[in-house]
Amino acid sequence: MHAHPHPHVHPHTQTKAVLNRMSRLIGHLESTKKMIEDGRDCADVLIQLSAVNAAILGVGKVILKDHLEHCIVDAVEHGDQEALNKLNKAIDQFIR
Repeated sequence: MHAHPHPHVHPHTQTKAVLNRMSRLIGHLESTKKMIEDGRDCADVLIQLSAVNAAILGVGKVILKDHLEHCIVDAVEHGDQEALNKLNKAIDQFIR
């Protein structure tokens, strides 16, 4: 969610929300690592990993929605086909 190579400028309204989610996510990941180091039950670790995975997908959804609402709207308005192609490639990787 940083500067883009295309010339138009647009705000990312969800940056703070994404950073907050990332901080929580990093905390969950660290606690999962500690669970493994402490030899916790595998089932508990798998449940925690599932929560981490869901949190990662949640961050991706927020970023995608923000991108669609701002970057892609601008790209369509400016005929920026490269931005649309990059979005398609990113979505393909995100959902595989």
